[in-house]
Amino acid sequence: MINRHFIGLLLSCLLSVVITTGAEALEAQAYLDQGNAAFNSSKYDEAIQLYSKAISASPDFMDAYYNRGLAYYKRGRYSEAVSDFTKVLDVNPKLTDVYYNRGLANFKKGHQEKAIEDYTKALSLNSSLAEAYLNRGIAYAYNSQYDEAIDDYNKAIIVKPNYEAAYFNRGVAYVRKAAADFSKVCTMGNQAACENLKQISD
Repeated sequence: MINRHFIGLLLSCLLSVVITTGAEALEAQAYLDQGNAAFNSSKYDEAIQLYSKAISASPDFMDAYYNRGLAYYKRGRYSEAVSDFTKVLDVNPKLTDVYYNRGLANFKKGHQEKAIEDYTKALSLNSSLAEAYLNRGIAYAYNSQYDEAIDDYNKAIIVKPNYEAAYFNRGVAYVRKAAADFSKVCTMGNQAACENLKQISD
């Protein structure tokens, strides 16, 4: 049995833009900094609480929404992660990392088409993001779109020539594509195709 190798590399560069005006803004900044410290210590539930306090203090504080989205993702709360990432993108639709991370969360929710859209948008903003090619390829493979998947793995390898995950997933896609062909020919009575299909499946 050939296993699909999922690489979900979260681009978890925490945002911490210093706000210098207003008591509420300063309070929000303090909560954000505390949340970042909790996040960096893998205390994601605590980080979520602190980012939420930052948002309560300053409802338009997009850094807190983004960082909370990352923490939600780390805790497997993918719907909430998508919601926070979407909030950020509604304000600034030019953030490559946010599209990419929303794609990861959508994929985890089983929404491959939405994930593909997010990775595609991320790549339109940064065509050298190898991880986006890889994960878009994985989403295509889950939809049995093996040609598209292989094309994306090729692009990931061009950007990052020693990208182990891209080579691995490309190999899996070639095997899956071959299996589909062998299966079709096997149903036509071709015994050699049936044997090859059995070898691939074992």
